Amino acid sequence: MNNKATKQKSARQLAWELLFEVDNSELYSNLIVPRALSSSSLEVRDKALVTNLVYGTLRMRGLLDAAIRKQLDREISSVDLKVLTTLRMGAYQLLILKTPVHAAVNEIVDLAKIVCGKSAASFVNAIMRRLSENLDFKPAAISEEFSHPEWVINAFKDSLKDDELVRKQLQADNEIALPTLVCWPDKSKHEELLEAGAEKIAGSLNGFSFKGNPGEIPAIRERRAGVQDLGSQIVTELFVATRPDNQRLRWLDLCAGPGGKAAYMESILPDDELMVNEPTQARATLLAQVVKRAKVESFDGRDIPAPLGEFDRILIDAPCTGLGALRRRPEVRWRRKPADLRLLVELQRELLASAATRVRVGGIIGYATCSPHIAETKMQVNDFLRSHQNFARKRVDARGDSDGDLQLWTFRDGTDCMYLALLERQR
Repeated sequence: MNNKATKQKSARQLAWELLFEVDNSELYSNLIVPRALSSSSLEVRDKALVTNLVYGTLRMRGLLDAAIRKQLDREISSVDLKVLTTLRMGAYQLLILKTPVHAAVNEIVDLAKIVCGKSAASFVNAIMRRLSENLDFKPAAISEEFSHPEWVINAFKDSLKDDELVRKQLQADNEIALPTLVCWPDKSKHEELLEAGAEKIAGSLNGFSFKGNPGEIPAIRERRAGVQDLGSQIVTELFVATRPDNQRLRWLDLCAGPGGKAAYMESILPDDELMVNEPTQARATLLAQVVKRAKVESFDGRDIPAPLGEFDRILIDAPCTGLGALRRRPEVRWRRKPADLRLLVELQRELLASAATRVRVGGIIGYATCSPHIAETKMQVNDFLRSHQNFARKRVDARGDSDGDLQLWTFRDGTDCMYLALLERQR
């Protein structure tokens, strides 16, 4: 076997291992893929292949499973996960990448022999050949066409109320998203990110896009700049913009882990008091490595300790379904279930109620989610205001909707679908 084939086979095996790890853990692809590539000796071209295979196979799973299901004589759920992962990668190469049939089938069968065993490889070979004879596969439903579960599509419909816009959002979720960087002004300079090959995002304050592995940039490795979607940067900037000029405030980031917004807040609030909280002690320890000045606490955000006093600003970057970041974390669309929503909505409600007891009169709660689901956004805020009549909405800025809230959309704004409501305590 020539060197080229060996490198391609190694890339596919690494991609398979990463896909299998995502399905057997709570880890996210956008965290484990860059880490694996940083420690890999693969050439740049092969690393790009790994990235394409992992993210593409995860994104298009609905379509791929529909195509595979047509070639099976049993339920797809009965197929061993190692075998199914291999078939999904193969189907992705055939149906999406349009890899020549001979190459795609041979490469996937060779991979199956390594990761599944010779007996399973025979089954993979049979299904791959059937797939190769049905390359004109047509999805039967929008959920198959765009590889989103029906309940997620319905959530988008409830928010957008326009079928064409829904289709645009579904398509945007399936497009490759470049890594987005944030310059932390007190620790790094725009110039060093530009010199490393990053490109400034037009209209942003400190946002950059980058076509490579962010871990190759010194400022990122040294924690002087971060990897953060532009939507999260915008939410942080708008919340910080509520600070009156020349007035020192007390800030609390109630749900700070893993620390992206906390680090950015710290960098643009050099003179204010900032406290950041992560309820899990192990994650709080990691958070302390991201922020430098802020005081790190570890408590249940649903019960803010009274000795901490009151705050002028409290940010609740609430745990949510994550439906707003499906292009960067495509596995979330398959991992999350409608039953998760009820538990998350209750947690969000409790966090809001807790923050309401610790924000001063005239203070502001920033309620943010990485989700456009109305149960986690509009409905949640409306319920809070009905039960806390001493609070009122404060308009975010000119980008606020008719209520004054911010809802970003990937298809329109080029960001994750972040939501932000500002809730001001009036008495």
